Amino acid sequence: MLKKVLIANRGEIACRIARTCRKLGLEVATVHSSADRFARHVREIGESVELGGAAPSESYLNIDAIIAAARRVGADAVHPGYGFVSENPAFVRALDAAGLTFIGPRAETIERVGGKANAKREAARLGVPVIPGSESGMTDPAEVLNLVRGMKLPVLLKAVAGGGGRGMAVVDTLDGLEGRIESAMREAEKAFGNGELIVERYLPQVRHLEVQVAGDGQGHAIHLFERECTLQRRHQKVIEEAPSSGLSPRLRAAILADAVKLASGVNYRGLGTVEFVVTGEEHYFLEVNPRLQVEHPVTEEVTGLDLVELQLRIAATGTLPLAQTDVQCTGHAFEARLCAEDAAAGFLPATGQLQVVDFSRAGVRIESGVDSGDEISPHYDSMIAKLIAHGADRESARRALVAGLRESTVIGLVTNLAFLHELLEWPETRDATFHTRLIDERHAQRGVVAPTAPPLEHLAAAALHWLTQRRAESPALGCWTLGDGFTGWRLRSGPIQAAPQPTLVLKAGAAEWPVRFSMRDDQGSSVLVIGEQQVSAALQSLAAGRSLLQCGGRALELTIRGDAGQVELASALGSSVFTAQPYLGGDAGDAAASGQLGAPMMGKVVAVKAAVGETVVLGQTVIVLESMKMELHVTAPFDGSLSGLRCRVGDMVERHQVLAEVSPV
Repeated sequence: MLKKVLIANRGEIACRIARTCRKLGLEVATVHSSADRFARHVREIGESVELGGAAPSESYLNIDAIIAAARRVGADAVHPGYGFVSENPAFVRALDAAGLTFIGPRAETIERVGGKANAKREAARLGVPVIPGSESGMTDPAEVLNLVRGMKLPVLLKAVAGGGGRGMAVVDTLDGLEGRIESAMREAEKAFGNGELIVERYLPQVRHLEVQVAGDGQGHAIHLFERECTLQRRHQKVIEEAPSSGLSPRLRAAILADAVKLASGVNYRGLGTVEFVVTGEEHYFLEVNPRLQVEHPVTEEVTGLDLVELQLRIAATGTLPLAQTDVQCTGHAFEARLCAEDAAAGFLPATGQLQVVDFSRAGVRIESGVDSGDEISPHYDSMIAKLIAHGADRESARRALVAGLRESTVIGLVTNLAFLHELLEWPETRDATFHTRLIDERHAQRGVVAPTAPPLEHLAAAALHWLTQRRAESPALGCWTLGDGFTGWRLRSGPIQAAPQPTLVLKAGAAEWPVRFSMRDDQGSSVLVIGEQQVSAALQSLAAGRSLLQCGGRALELTIRGDAGQVELASALGSSVFTAQPYLGGDAGDAAASGQLGAPMMGKVVAVKAAVGETVVLGQTVIVLESMKMELHVTAPFDGSLSGLRCRVGDMVERHQVLAEVSPV
């Protein structure tokens, strides 16, 4: 039996694996980078070894450092989680040579099915239907270019070693094809250490299904039913569910059988996922993920199994601890990936400090790797938490997840919380008529989150919070200061009315609301005129950083953070962020209009596409950044010439840092 497990990963999955290890009586330790010294997985697991620098290549991908860490803590097994070294056969062989147990498939199995090209050949050999396209991976951009030119568009470029949409691009025009191929290869090389691509016929409006399989390594395998992973943006999953809805019994049986056929045919050991695309009543093999999946909790919820425990038992005994007849699917489960990203800006990731992270009222299963005060780093992915809901049927599980999102609070960074809430209410989600391009198409048409005015209660709370902050900055004025700390310059006689002139302007995007205040009445309420709306409101501080708003006869609990310049708040009505300016305070200049090219987020400069003095046109890429394993293109805001360059390849830059200037010609 295993005694101590080293978890070679970070974040929520490291915390998740540790809980099961301890449940089984196993000792556990983990690893971290220099950027993660105080991360939640380090704090929660309690024993961790620093591997190296913040970059994954210096830490979480450093095989020698991981093995040294395992020896240092006295581990006899290593669990890789997902990502990083979880699909690296060289890592598995290094563990074997060191006498350590890898909790996953054998190295030769990963080589056979871990890469998309090899997996496709194995599937075809076993009679599993595959998508037409290249039979092997390509490292020469010219070879990829020639193949694409000879195929009917659209086609799909896919990184052989990839996952999560990295190194993947849909090609529907030959314009700029060479640059897109080079970008996909570069992204794949940086994310996976392998820039090899395959090319396949692109199938529009398909569904993406995956089957959880488990094998003993001796040719015996079972399935744990399927998951629906169709709701994606840029080939990255957003919401998953189990089981899939709308599959005919014949199609479901065929997909499950093909997944088991493939796992058995390669003598798969441990837990893995066989992925398919579905169009109509046809299904095609997509890839194998020889590891634990991010979305594994939905399978756990409908089967009642602990998949990490299953991995550990197979690794320890070399046998499957259950038969196919032991696996039952009960009810329905949904999972949503809550990330620090701006859905309205093309899902641009956000980095920085999370001031408040609170799921105490969510009422659903939470898997998270961060707490209040933790940082979202540009070196890793932007996921904050996974919210998982289970119900007797699909609709009850969907409603439970909607409620859980509504009761979740994240303050400090922009998140996709509002988008997830809206996505679950889309008609295509409610009746399961979605396809993998739905979110991207909706975003291209109008943006994925319908613009809505913030609730009046949020405006009132933000205004009162601002006023409290401003009064706290001013010294008391003796007899002119009321006992509650608000300054009044009028006698308490007659009705309490708002001042004739606005004191404050609240802004959210292009919208703004001038605010007029009255003094407080005997009950502590003020009359506020917000735009054209008048309301009586009072804000009271509560414990644990919460506040209670009394507004127009309605009580609402909120979490509020910010200063006199910006207010961010969350309640059961959602989240809002306002900039706050004293009336007639003036506006900041528009950097883009002035020709300044700012960094959209913290990242590393990987390419500079123009030199000072060169002519550039609107939309032309000037600088390429890498952040969170993705490339961001900083483009010219208008036709002109590059008049200044403030960065070099290799520089780490901060969000909003000016990288270059463009001057009109």
